[in-house]
Amino acid sequence: MTHNIYFEDIEVGQEVPAFERETDFMNWNRYAAVNDEFVYLHMDDAVAKAAGQGEAFGMGNLRWAYVMNALQSWVGDESEVRELSMQFRAINQKHEVLTTRAVVTDKQVEDGEHRVSLDVNVINQDGVAGAPGKAVVVVPSRGS
Repeated sequence: MTHNIYFEDIEVGQEVPAFERETDFMNWNRYAAVNDEFVYLHMDDAVAKAAGQGEAFGMGNLRWAYVMNALQSWVGDESEVRELSMQFRAINQKHEVLTTRAVVTDKQVEDGEHRVSLDVNVINQDGVAGAPGKAVVVVPSRGS
């Protein structure tokens, strides 16, 4: 990745290009393998049913990873995702289409860094927003 965005190019209210993915067992299994997160609730329908769910469901941290992908793709190699916090308020079921949403809420220069604050979320195909949060990215300036 070589794309870079500069502080001067960013406006409050600007939306970050979305990252979208249909989730299923294959995606969850791949994520679990990379992160050593084999939790039976996410892998086994019978275990999830015994816990009161209809079937196995997606990991909250996978939605966090989707937001990280969207932010890093937007800012590029010369920038850094400095902070990301999210709340997992809805379960991600198999075959849902999840789409990230990130909107710039503020930009400021602090301690010599060009910081951009964003509201983030992950929304399913029915418009249910299930993972609200906040992010801060540090980007280069054309003047620096």
